[in-house]
Amino acid sequence: MNDSLSGDATAMSTAPPAIRVVWRNVPNALSVARIAAAPVLLGLAFAHHHTAFTWLLIPALVSDMVDGAIARAFNLQTELGARLDSIGDVVLTLAALAGIWAFHPEVYRNDWPALLLFMGAGLLEWVLAMLRYGRLSSFHTLLSKVAGTLLAIFVAVLFAVGYEPWLFYLAIGLAVLSSIEEYLLLAILPEWRSNVRGLFWVLRERRG
Repeated sequence: MNDSLSGDATAMSTAPPAIRVVWRNVPNALSVARIAAAPVLLGLAFAHHHTAFTWLLIPALVSDMVDGAIARAFNLQTELGARLDSIGDVVLTLAALAGIWAFHPEVYRNDWPALLLFMGAGLLEWVLAMLRYGRLSSFHTLLSKVAGTLLAIFVAVLFAVGYEPWLFYLAIGLAVLSSIEEYLLLAILPEWRSNVRGLFWVLRERRG
């Protein structure tokens, strides 16, 4: 942890109890808001309200990055938070895919092999995690965070500006690599663990 984050965590530990309680609930509140936004986004997509969909989708995508940053900065990572974040990721991804289908069908027409690979890789990881642990994996590896950020940027740019093929393929490629890493983690880790940095760190831990 760098000095600024250490300072934030120290400040949080010395803050009044009421302030600590408020900050402790912020990441989970953002995750719950993202989950609640998903069905609204689906409704807007099916009703073809492009502007409203865009104005709700972009804050939801930003919240996905903000809640994790707050949890890490103030050392507020919990099992409940990891589960809520994973559920939020799943439902927001489905809502974004529905929006792309409704408002940018050319992405599906022109790049369906890449999209099919992305959706298949993610769906397989969800199924394997449910079979392995009875729940979503919630690994939140570094690679998955980078891929998720790029996917969020791509979707935001798509709806706000237009289609950027290089950004699409970069985000999809990293997302598929992230799924492959998570397959390996599912095979290696016999019990459910949240917030795993990545395969390299797990292997080093096992060697140690």
